[in-house]
Amino acid sequence: MNKTLLFAAVVCLLSAWACHSHSHDTENGHAHNPDGSHPAPEAPGLEPLAYTLYTTHAELFVEFKPLVVGQESRFAAHLTVLGEQFTALSEGKVTVSLSGNGSHAVDSAAQPGIFRLRLTPAVPTQKATLTFDIVTKNFTDKIVIPDVSVWPDEAAALAEQEPEKATNDITYLKEQAWKTDFANVEVQPHPFAEVIRATGQILFAPGDEAVVSAPADGMVQFSGDKLLAGQAVKSGSALFTVSGRTINDGSLDARIQEAQTQYAKAKADYDRLGPLAQDKIVSQREYLEAKNRFELAQQHVQALTKNYGKGGVRIGAPISGYIQTLHVTPGQYVQAGQPLATLVKNKRLTIRADVSQQYADKIASIRSANFTLPDGHSWSLEALRGRLAASAKSAALGSPFIPVFFEMDAQPGFLPGAYVDTYLRTATSQQALTVPKSALIEEQGIFYVYVQTEGESFQKREVKTGANDGVNVQILSGLTPGERVVSKGAYQIKLSSMSGTMPAHGHEH
Repeated sequence: MNKTLLFAAVVCLLSAWACHSHSHDTENGHAHNPDGSHPAPEAPGLEPLAYTLYTTHAELFVEFKPLVVGQESRFAAHLTVLGEQFTALSEGKVTVSLSGNGSHAVDSAAQPGIFRLRLTPAVPTQKATLTFDIVTKNFTDKIVIPDVSVWPDEAAALAEQEPEKATNDITYLKEQAWKTDFANVEVQPHPFAEVIRATGQILFAPGDEAVVSAPADGMVQFSGDKLLAGQAVKSGSALFTVSGRTINDGSLDARIQEAQTQYAKAKADYDRLGPLAQDKIVSQREYLEAKNRFELAQQHVQALTKNYGKGGVRIGAPISGYIQTLHVTPGQYVQAGQPLATLVKNKRLTIRADVSQQYADKIASIRSANFTLPDGHSWSLEALRGRLAASAKSAALGSPFIPVFFEMDAQPGFLPGAYVDTYLRTATSQQALTVPKSALIEEQGIFYVYVQTEGESFQKREVKTGANDGVNVQILSGLTPGERVVSKGAYQIKLSSMSGTMPAHGHEH
């Protein structure tokens, strides 16, 4: 037999053996016993229990298998610190206690946010209380789970185990949430004010702005190496020098010289008439007129020579702040009273909201406002430490709008001159279910939210929305009080549900 035929025979033999050995185990992809029968189904096991509870400080999501006498139960307690952003609790002491069945404590997390605890119940009961005591450097909490069953044996626990229900919930692990900007809120009825939507413009607050003007005609020079818009300045620091020495007509130098000549003449007359008035050689009236001319000439010289130096008149900053606008360039000729620069303190801002005249009868009921920046971030007036400053009683000259003014602390992102969406909140309010604007996901004009059904399970829910105050949105249908809605991180959950893959969980039961 040649080598080619021998190789072909070996390949066929190996293929036949592989096909034969596979047929012993599966048929159409199903497992079989050696005799060809189907294997008996595996005995059902205990499915883990899960609880999600909240306090004002923390969220506890705990998983453990049903408690059985004599069997060690392991708890994976996921602890989240609540706040603007939910974060994993990494440091603290956590104690689990089972009424009449002992306790167990750990002084640190096995991994950020997850505390691993264990108990071995000794007494069966249907009304046990499971308590988690949490002690951290920032807060202390006690979370209680009532009516927990402790079964005498595993068979009793299996007999009462409810079959697992199929759901379309989206799984989003705590390990994922802790790594992103994530938070949720409980939906409850709250007072929701009637809202008037308007366009607002950010302005400098009155008294927060100062204009530096030229005191005389002349050529302007910048003090120091350079001045730039946005540069910080201190009150009294030198900004400009105005010199008139190169100008023949009406220059400050010529005016000072003329004023000094007049002052010298007025002083000579005053000094000469003084002794004569004492001897009654001249009238008292002549003496007083000479004195008045002298004092006026003296004041005029002092005014012209104030801040006057070798290079001209030095001009300082009247306030501390920064240069908003430079109106001149070095070497430019300026006239007395001409603006040289505008300075701002940038501590307080004003927002002018232009309200349509159709809401004229509601202007008096405006109490506060919310503002949405071009980047989508929303702020309440209270968060900006602001106040309602004034409401006009008529439309602005040449405008169809009625201005309403708010004052607030300057904040990053609030740029003077920029426009913001303004939601004016009135005194008229009603109880309504609301969610933060950030909770809404829009798809083809339909709004959805993600409702937390368990600690790591979420349900996509369509909602009907009502009024919008710039921070919160009224929910007309789709939610019930007490449900928790994702307020930050909804988009990450959407992406996770679309990916179809989940990271390793790492939980221990």
